[in-house]
Amino acid sequence: MSLPESSFYVGVDWAAETHAVCVLDAAGKIQAEFTIAHTADGFADLLRRLGRLTDDPMDVPVAIERPDGRLVDALLEAGYPVVPVSPNAIKTWRDGEVLSGAKSDAGDAAVIAEYLRLRAHRLRPATPFTVETKALRTVVRTRDDIVEMRVAATNQLAALLDAHWPGARAIFADIESPIALEFLTRYPTAAHHSGSARNG
Repeated sequence: MSLPESSFYVGVDWAAETHAVCVLDAAGKIQAEFTIAHTADGFADLLRRLGRLTDDPMDVPVAIERPDGRLVDALLEAGYPVVPVSPNAIKTWRDGEVLSGAKSDAGDAAVIAEYLRLRAHRLRPATPFTVETKALRTVVRTRDDIVEMRVAATNQLAALLDAHWPGARAIFADIESPIALEFLTRYPTAAHHSGSARNG
């Protein structure tokens, strides 16, 4: 399925922590340029800004140099056509169109938006997720978040033991094992353990 003619074209220059965004109208005039953080708040800000352009998300295709990721997911779930574009294609386009050869994130976002605007009839949007796929991705994301929280909690526990009770850390090869956690619950400090041993 190719893209229909649209009122706006959005280019997103992907980076690790922030993403530059450029919005062009159908004539190629820049309507907005801004950056968003690679966070849930940043994605929400992008969706708010795009929502002010028109009531119909399908009229605002978004080109980005990634086929997947949380930002892509957020755009697809909000109903925006997402067009993954090849970084090599964008580089070639920039080299041919931007005579100065200057490179900047904001400039790249504009190049990506212009590439989308002029070549929309040749580009294919990503397939929106089915209800089942969305549900599965939510489960996977939730599991990933839980694993990340568990790793952080384990690291915090290890640091606390290193600082306050290194002997307990030395006893157990795996401080998140059930036996280690049961031991630490029963004897949360060295003083508790020593007192218990004396009383026994």
